[in-house]
Amino acid sequence: MTTLATEPTTDLRPRHVTVALVALAMGGFAIGTTEFVSMGLLPQLARGVDVSIPSAGHAISAYALGVVVGAPTIATLAARLPSRALLLVLMTAFAVGNAASALATSYDALLVARFASGLPHGAYFGVASLVAASMVAPHRKGRAIASVMLGLSVANVVGVPAATWLGQNLGWRTAYWLVAALGLLTVALVATFVPRTKGNPDATWRNELAALKQPQVLLTLLAGAIGFGGMFAVYTYIVPTITEVGGLPESVAPIFLFAFGLGMVVGTWVAGRMADWSVMRSMFIGGAGQGLLLLLFSVLAPAGWWTLPVLFGITVTGSVLVLALQIRLMSVAAEARTMGAAMNHAALNVANALGAFLGGLVVSAGWGYQAPGVVGALLALLGLLVLGWSAALRRTHG
Repeated sequence: MTTLATEPTTDLRPRHVTVALVALAMGGFAIGTTEFVSMGLLPQLARGVDVSIPSAGHAISAYALGVVVGAPTIATLAARLPSRALLLVLMTAFAVGNAASALATSYDALLVARFASGLPHGAYFGVASLVAASMVAPHRKGRAIASVMLGLSVANVVGVPAATWLGQNLGWRTAYWLVAALGLLTVALVATFVPRTKGNPDATWRNELAALKQPQVLLTLLAGAIGFGGMFAVYTYIVPTITEVGGLPESVAPIFLFAFGLGMVVGTWVAGRMADWSVMRSMFIGGAGQGLLLLLFSVLAPAGWWTLPVLFGITVTGSVLVLALQIRLMSVAAEARTMGAAMNHAALNVANALGAFLGGLVVSAGWGYQAPGVVGALLALLGLLVLGWSAALRRTHG
């Protein structure tokens, strides 16, 4: 029995399952859009609240902090709620947080609003993944969860560019109003198409927090926080790398960012099928492939356009790793699978911060923009070592 009631509902007609998965993916699309749109609007945000661009960048950190805090807190406090009801609450809060971001008139108000917007992030993906898995047969659970995550991937190809264009041309507030509207649309779709579930009156906050004491949960979270950080070590500095090292004009940056988003879409689709084959193998293949490609990116950086397919491959393999980690956590967290699934996104936000920090550290030390690729490869290797530890523990103790 899971902490949130997600009893199998495989008697649903395929058409109903598809529509329900689209409804859940819409939430991922909204979350993915708001998570990354601030990066493209930093100059407008800075002018809007009268601060420097580096200070405006703290709004991105505030959102990430909200994800890290919100995932375990909400999973613990909302343990007894029916899953569909919790999804509706989370997306309503998400819409309110983004509306507050659009209404912010001061720097402090913007930071608080971005923190609040991040709180539902991890919990939504965790609960939505469990609901998606409950609607399909066991051999299709990986693909169902990938469908939810696909919304996040598509956001990088469609949602983020569209919201960025709106923010740049109609004012930065319109980007957050768009995201708030997407959140309310998700509420309507989930309320209409996602099956009802019952709550679990036996769930307790102690059971939820107990998941964080389990070695396999901790090792899987550690593997994600370290191993996935490699991708952000490169992605954070992609523009100066292709321009200063690769010799390309800054005008080609959108092409590389599009390749990044497209790689997430393709990788998530591939990841669902690989996870249905083997979750453990998918984690190792994704982590190893990402590490090798990060190193190759560093070597090929002076070659300019040759790094484009490599960046695409990095995001494909990274997406395989992320989905496999998600399903692995849902499995090893036992009765607290909601906590496990939600914490995956907290770990990924730690990876984001860690990769960006270490990448910036080597650049500031004078090692150049090829160095973050090497750092990323080393992080991927460390992540693989943690996964190896987890696999060894699994063979020893079952």
